Order: sequence, then structure tokens, then C-alpha cells
Amino acid sequence: MRALRILLIVTVVLGGLFVIADRVAVGFAEDETADRLRTNEGLTTTPNVSIKGFPFLTQVAGGELDEVEVGIKDYEADTSGATTGTDAGNTPDKILIDDLTAHMRGVAFSNGFSSAKAASATGTATISYAELLKAAKAEPVEVATGVTAQVVGLSDGGNGKIKVEVEATVLGRKLPQPVSVLSSVSVKGDTVEVQADSLPNLGVQLAEDKVRTITDIKQVVDGLPGGIELDRVRAADKGVDIDVKGSDVDLAG
Repeated sequence: MRALRILLIVTVVLGGLFVIADRVAVGFAEDETADRLRTNEGLTTTPNVSIKGFPFLTQVAGGELDEVEVGIKDYEADTSGATTGTDAGNTPDKILIDDLTAHMRGVAFSNGFSSAKAASATGTATISYAELLKAAKAEPVEVATGVTAQVVGLSDGGNGKIKVEVEATVLGRKLPQPVSVLSSVSVKGDTVEVQADSLPNLGVQLAEDKVRTITDIKQVVDGLPGGIELDRVRAADKGVDIDVKGSDVDLAG
């Protein structure tokens, strides 16, 4: 009986030491991966990296992690090739993506753990309305004889729509308040598209093609970390919520 108790105590102690060693190892791996991601992606802040599953050490021994979650508070994505309406020279080179979170599964190591690639990844992020507004034309556009207009605000229009506020000047007189239209948002390839459901009512006949050069916005979102891509978008309270996905995603290296 005494020998059994000793065996049980030794087992518990060794199990506790293994758990401690496992947690220390996973913490070290998370920190190293976060630092490497910051360097590789040119981030201004260190991302959050969480390695899921237990025990970690047995996953490492097998050469593959079940799941890794990466969170980046602010990420500057490329906008190369971005357009607004028919104009291609208005948007900035970068667009700020908020709260990018990616869940990577089947993360395999190579080159002596110097690089890692996920078999698949899904995630979410947000583009604020203020950030998306930067893709709108900065200067008023003549949309009819004696009528100029420009987009001055984007916000949640409810029911999955974006409210686009248009400020207009008619025959030299600025309208007392912006006119709003509801717009649909969609994604095509690497581009978020905002398209007005109808033309704004400015009290005069408008040329639709000219109006849509200001109301319809196309924003390229390229160069997301690890090669993940846009999947779906939807209007939300603070901005456009994005779903991303990818396969053979580079996590480090």
C-alpha cells in the first residue's frame, strides 16, 4: 500500500511537471511566432498568437499543430489597383483593417521549425466607415448642369445596407443638409464594392453614370497576411465586417 501511494505521488508530480513544461514551451512558441509575424508582415505592433490544443509538446513532436489563432489589432493592407467609380487615382496606397483575427488549422512545420504553413484558415476583420470613405472622391463632381455633389459620410443603414450621404450644390446654392441613399455592399475577388440602390434625389434630372462615380465605391484590399483573401462582406454598426479565408497560409518563415 505504501509503495502504491509513493507511485501515485510520483505520477502526480511528474504529470504536474509535464504540464508546467508544456505551458512554458507553448508560451515561448507563441512569443516567437508573434515576433516573427511582426517582422515578416512589417507590423507596427506585435500580434496576439494563441496555440490551441493540449499537450503542445506532443503536437510539436508530430510536426503539426491542430489550431493556431492570430489576432492583429491594426493591419495596413495594400490597395494597389483600387478604383472609385471610373476614377483610378483617388485612393491611398494602404487601408487600415481593424481587429483581424485568423483561425489557422493543420499548421505544419518545415526547415527545422523555421517556417510554418496552415492547411486552411478562416477569419474576420472590419473596415471602418471612416476608412472606407477615403476611397470616395475628394472633390465635388458635376452630376448635371449647374449641379455638383460629393460623398461626405458613410454609416450603417440597417438591414445590411450602407447609408451614403451626398452633399450637393444646385445652381450655386448648397442644399441645407446632405441627401442620403442606401447602398449594397459585396465583394468581388480582392475588391469591396459599395453600390447605390438608387440615385440621390437632388430635385433635378441627374446623369446616372456621373452620379455613380461618386456614390459607388470600389476598394481593393490586397496583401493580407499569409496570403489569406476576402470571402464575404456585410454592413455592420461600425463599418464593413469581412470574412477571410485561405489555404496553404504562411504563418511564419
